[in-house]
Amino acid sequence: MTSTNRKRWISILTATMVLVVGLLAGSAITAYTSWSPFRNPRNADRIPVYVAADTSSPGVSASKDFSLDKGLGVVAQSARKSVVSIISTKIVRQELPSIFNDPFFRRFFGPEFNFPQEQRETALGSGVIVSPDGYILTNNHVVEGAKELKIKFADRRDTVEAEIVGTDAPTDVAVIKVDAKDLPAMPLGDSEKVHVGDFVLAIGNPFGLGHTVTFGIISATGRGNLGIAQYEDFIQTDAAINPGNSGGALVDMHGRLIGINTAILSRVGGNQGIGFAIPINMARAVMDQILKQGRVIRGYLGLLPQDVTSVIAEKFGLKEARGALVGSVESGTPADRAGIQRGDIILEFNGHPIEDADDLRNLVAMTPPGTTVTIKVFRDGKEKTLTATLAERPETPQRRPGQQFSRQNPLSGIEVDELTPALRRRLGLPPDAEGVVITRVAPSSSAAEAGLEPGDVIQEIDRQPIRSVADFRRAAARAEGKSVLLLIFNRRTNMTQFVVLEPQK
Repeated sequence: MTSTNRKRWISILTATMVLVVGLLAGSAITAYTSWSPFRNPRNADRIPVYVAADTSSPGVSASKDFSLDKGLGVVAQSARKSVVSIISTKIVRQELPSIFNDPFFRRFFGPEFNFPQEQRETALGSGVIVSPDGYILTNNHVVEGAKELKIKFADRRDTVEAEIVGTDAPTDVAVIKVDAKDLPAMPLGDSEKVHVGDFVLAIGNPFGLGHTVTFGIISATGRGNLGIAQYEDFIQTDAAINPGNSGGALVDMHGRLIGINTAILSRVGGNQGIGFAIPINMARAVMDQILKQGRVIRGYLGLLPQDVTSVIAEKFGLKEARGALVGSVESGTPADRAGIQRGDIILEFNGHPIEDADDLRNLVAMTPPGTTVTIKVFRDGKEKTLTATLAERPETPQRRPGQQFSRQNPLSGIEVDELTPALRRRLGLPPDAEGVVITRVAPSSSAAEAGLEPGDVIQEIDRQPIRSVADFRRAAARAEGKSVLLLIFNRRTNMTQFVVLEPQK
């Protein structure tokens, strides 16, 4: 390479680096403090202050001083002050081993001998300060059952006590509070505006090491069916998340909170580049209800949705595989009164496009009871708009067929419904096909490992014909702890096949 060519390449590389740095720095965005009082009936004197992001006002951005030598230090230093370490103490009761109740043992050691049946167990987690007067967002599983909570701030060596304001297990969100003022609250972003590929920081207390910052991107959005929580709409990231990061912050490049780090997907218990965070929009909606009402009240429609696969879309005459297929409608519910029918495909809920069953569940749950909503359905090749008024979700909803068996049952994780003539026609099944149609398969179940999918039909279990959901339940009850032989009509091949399901280990 000549000297002239070498200089030309150096100039091109320099210009490219300047362009990349300029794109990372981005436009200036400021955060401002918004006073939004919400009263908790049990703590009426508390009026929390939220810090909300304003993406329209000009001002100083947390990333304005980005440079190659400093990296993301400005963002990290600003955001880590709002993240706390949580030490929760639980009292765990242990069953007394039978040998200690043996008369010979008592005679040998004496009747006064006592085996310790209760032990203190300490767990570590993280939390995010979201108001200057001490309100902190974290995970329910971090504080669940805690008898004592202590908080450690980033800039202090001592710990302070905290109390639980409220929890919501279905979303794994909890709100706790410390008695303090003028705390460095983190601005809240808008998780609906994040995109795959956006840079993010994960901040928390992994392995009890204290405030730790990791860097990555958003790998995916809208993750569900993971079995982590009842309502799932996770942001997936490859920023390193490890045990102890639960409840910590997922932060964008302007120092705004966009998610609460919750779980990892790992074979070894440590980071493998797949972590999940609760979107801040969902977490904030739950927090607002906890502070307003002391609990979360969810909307209820009264139907069983399932995902629309490409095969189902083709059979129903839908151009693209999206929406939520109605597997069943409970009698007397808002869905029933609105005229929603089994076999309808819900395309929109109150103006929001529906991508899959989880999308519909989350939107219904986050809509207040009593709200009148419009629902666009696809039925018999045409779109139709219906109106429904949501009820309050029952505290103990009826358990679905696939949820009533233990993990040792090979049929655990399968949900089924009656195979009606109309559903048989819509799925393209033979007129004489008998059995029950699978409406959902849990990702971690034996059925999923065997390749079963919604729309497949179970015709036999251990060579016994299955003609109804009642037949399926009776056969499943006999299968506890055993392997079972299923005769399946596979809707992808339009052929029957035998499948063996083993109990999960």
